[in-house]
Amino acid sequence: MPALTITESGGLVWLQLGGFARGQGASLQEAADDLIHSILGVVMAIRSSGFSACTELQPDLDALNFFYELGEIAASGGDIRSHVFG
Repeated sequence: MPALTITESGGLVWLQLGGFARGQGASLQEAADDLIHSILGVVMAIRSSGFSACTELQPDLDALNFFYELGEIAASGGDIRSHVFG
């Protein structure tokens, strides 16, 4: 799983999952909800269009596998929160 970071600034809470997805809110709960929404956007984009990488950059295969697993969970109607915050 990519690193999950929490930052607070200017009365807002920011959650970031690696460099892939970010959420913000007035509370930790709001930031978490926004992060999950952002992650689902990434996951669905990967599932709908696939993923290709240029030869100059090596993709983070562990992160891609993590997002693939999240996509499988979401596609089957499951909740990804326990996998992101667990």
